[in-house]
Amino acid sequence: MEQENSIEANKFSTRFGEWVVRFRYLVIAITVAVVCVAASGGIFLKLNTDFRIFFSKDNPELQAFELLENTYEKVDNVLVMIVPDDGDATSENALEAAVWLTDRMWHTPYSSRVDSIANFQTMMAEGDDLIVRDLVDPNKLDDAQQRQTIRTDALSDPRLAGNLLATDGAVSAVNTMVKLPEQNSAAAIAEVANFTRDVVAQASEQFEGIDFRPVGIVMINQSFVEATWANASTVLPLSIAIMAAILGFLTRGFAGIAMTGAVIFLSVSAALGLAGWIGIPFSTTTSITPTILLTLVIANCLHVLITVQQHLGAGNHKRVAAVRSIELNLMPIFLANVTTAFGFLMMNFSEVPPYRHLGTLVAIGTAVSFVLSVTLLPALLSLISMRPLRSGKTRFGMESFGEFVIRHKNVLLWVSIAVIVGLVSAVPRNELNDVLTHYFDEDTQIRQDSEFLDERLSGNSVIEYSIESGEPGGITDPAFLQDISAFAEWYRMQPETRHVFVISDTIRELNKQLQGGEADDYRIPETRDLASQLLLLYEMSLPLGLDVNNRINLSKSATRMTVTTQTLSSDALLELDARAKSWVVSNTQNFSEFQSSGFSLMFAHIGHRNIRAMITGTVIAFLGVSLILIFAFRSLRIGLVSLLSNFVPGFMAFGVWGLIVGEVGIALSVVMAMTIGIVVDDTVHFLSKYLHAKRELALDSEDAVRYAFRTVGRALYATTVILVAGFLFLGMSDFFPASQMGRLTSIMIMLALVVDFLFLPPLLMLIDRKRAG
Repeated sequence: MEQENSIEANKFSTRFGEWVVRFRYLVIAITVAVVCVAASGGIFLKLNTDFRIFFSKDNPELQAFELLENTYEKVDNVLVMIVPDDGDATSENALEAAVWLTDRMWHTPYSSRVDSIANFQTMMAEGDDLIVRDLVDPNKLDDAQQRQTIRTDALSDPRLAGNLLATDGAVSAVNTMVKLPEQNSAAAIAEVANFTRDVVAQASEQFEGIDFRPVGIVMINQSFVEATWANASTVLPLSIAIMAAILGFLTRGFAGIAMTGAVIFLSVSAALGLAGWIGIPFSTTTSITPTILLTLVIANCLHVLITVQQHLGAGNHKRVAAVRSIELNLMPIFLANVTTAFGFLMMNFSEVPPYRHLGTLVAIGTAVSFVLSVTLLPALLSLISMRPLRSGKTRFGMESFGEFVIRHKNVLLWVSIAVIVGLVSAVPRNELNDVLTHYFDEDTQIRQDSEFLDERLSGNSVIEYSIESGEPGGITDPAFLQDISAFAEWYRMQPETRHVFVISDTIRELNKQLQGGEADDYRIPETRDLASQLLLLYEMSLPLGLDVNNRINLSKSATRMTVTTQTLSSDALLELDARAKSWVVSNTQNFSEFQSSGFSLMFAHIGHRNIRAMITGTVIAFLGVSLILIFAFRSLRIGLVSLLSNFVPGFMAFGVWGLIVGEVGIALSVVMAMTIGIVVDDTVHFLSKYLHAKRELALDSEDAVRYAFRTVGRALYATTVILVAGFLFLGMSDFFPASQMGRLTSIMIMLALVVDFLFLPPLLMLIDRKRAG
């Protein structure tokens, strides 16, 4: 029965190949026309680089974050650090820069608030009146005593020290909040970022001896845009050039490069065009789609090209060679592409929309490339002359290598098992870590400036708390304020904490000033009425744009506390938040609701969520691919063997990663499911030739292994070189998730070839020998 099914499959492949070659002009015209229609959807492709794209609309952390923004104020900001060479951010020159920069940043597009040491609202009492004014008077900056007072007051105020002024007084900052429009946010982000860079350039010219470093959410989002275009304009062209060189070397001619390039161009154009038609946005993550498709399409085409060249070398006419190539490769390429597409589609289990989009786009591109590689490419090959491969040449020693594997099959099997077990045991060494600023390479300016912020001023990890009192005006209840204050003090005692911004500090300072200015009066007022009066008096004294609505809600029933910490790993940040919540439960009695949020927590949570989701996707990928192969090969035994050889490389790769890196993030959590379809390609082609030798040529297991190495070994070696090179190019990306994905996938593909060459053949011979016995 297996032999009959195989014969029928070959008959279909032959008939299909003959049809493609006979109607080659029609095939070329139809495929190009259909692709052009699909590609026309590219005009609807929209760029989205807001960090919120990493979260689904129903993501609970995103919902909590949006509730925080709707209750208080959006967190989109640009923070410009003022870094004097002399290490004194309260010198005359540095304070002049702070005043000038504060004034200029008010003109930032969509700006809603600007805070700095220059316009920080300090307070003092004159009789029964409260005087609220800017900490820095621009007209008195030449007064050394005045500057010393500014420095002393700023460093002693917990609202400033460690926030807008470094605790050592060496660096200050100007923080601009912006309210970006929901529509066309990418253009608005670019507008704000470009304005900020222009202002920084002007400041650098005007104030000698001072370095200005812009960071913040807007600058990070703009860096996503720039990383997207860098992938498209640098990594992709370079990868195309190197791939063309490799392909030219392997096929010994320009014709293979040109025809493969046509298939690549049409496949990528169709995939991106269909993305526009169905509404998938173009993001930093999906920008790597062309590079991935480049490698997958070449792997498809290479099997067809090499087979054509082999038959040309045997003396066949180019049309006959094209037919024979389809006959021998149609089923293996189909299985390889089905499993590849299936693996990428399993990325739709991801909690991160851009990775779902990436999986869908690559699956679409893979399907298109399969159709083109078995229709358009053979049709072109039947028209264009290629250099033949003569028998016995350029096989990279595959026949000798096959003999080596057969001769040492037992040793190779046990050594392979030992290596597999050893590497798999290293998988737990990987630690989950997703830090937004670490999404960029260490050489990028945004990464360097963000790390400078972490080292010299505040930190990159931020936790926002929205704390409800349970009643309108409840935030002025002394008991509630005492709990808030105690919570803030607990946080300040934690070694990870850099700064805590809380309304109780303002209330205590108000009480101190209106009670005579004594240190003992820096405390929570004793009555609710007094606290309410103090807060109202303060609000009425504040200038336009510097109100407290970013700290308390309109009904004064809830307040916001912002905690900035040193840059923490995902696990460390979640553990800190868990400790905080546990402390609140045990030590406070006046919080009716308590919600933590912030973009740092969002990314920490999404990593864990994504791993749990992708476990399901990976399991389904493995089971689905195994069922496909069992059905295709008409053999449960071969299907289970293929499952093992496809399952192992992924775990081995994560073991290697655990030994050399030890950190995984959102991107790497999708790699296992994503690459199962790629990894299975080598297995499919090797097993197809092995089964062909056993079923149709009636060879024993050892001779079948020899046949497989002789006929497909070179192609597997070549496609692995192509795939590894292609994904290594992703490793050059400044977008760290893409570069990590590229590096780990390359490791996985290399290990897959090792497993298919050194582990799979001995395993097949062992099983078939026992079966025969």
